[in-house]
Amino acid sequence: MTAYARIAPQIDPRELRRSLGCFPTGVAIVTTRDAVGAPVGLTISSFNSVSMDPPLILWSLGLKAASLPVFRAAGGFAINVLSADQADLPRHFSSPVEDRFSGVPWRIGAGGFPVLTEAAAVFECRTYARHDGGDHEIFLGEVLYHAASDRVPLVFGKGRLVPLATDGAA
Repeated sequence: MTAYARIAPQIDPRELRRSLGCFPTGVAIVTTRDAVGAPVGLTISSFNSVSMDPPLILWSLGLKAASLPVFRAAGGFAINVLSADQADLPRHFSSPVEDRFSGVPWRIGAGGFPVLTEAAAVFECRTYARHDGGDHEIFLGEVLYHAASDRVPLVFGKGRLVPLATDGAA
């Protein structure tokens, strides 16, 4: 037997989260607009590339999230990959504040979705498909517009937010 934990019928969610924390991820804010045009956004770490042809990405949202009906109805969204300068935003956009965009530099992007102006990268997408993902809904987005900056991306791993090391080490 290897040093890996034995697969058991019942998984301890805290231990699973600890194991998943060993895989660092980028940190992003997904944004859209509600039925009256107001900006809506929340912190995600479940974002990745799916396909280059067509250009598809995915992210997921918990079924209990209050904003789920807004994202289902919106028809699209923007993924704002956070820069190291935005380390205060993940907590802000996951908190119950009424106006998450207050004091945050943003603009309406080419696709009509809120775009954070200091992001490391932005992907504006139309909703391509939605899928069941257990206690989450998986959103596939077709990338319509995208942009990257020279800003250092923010990374989350082992329960911490840190800037991506850019010292050239591989």
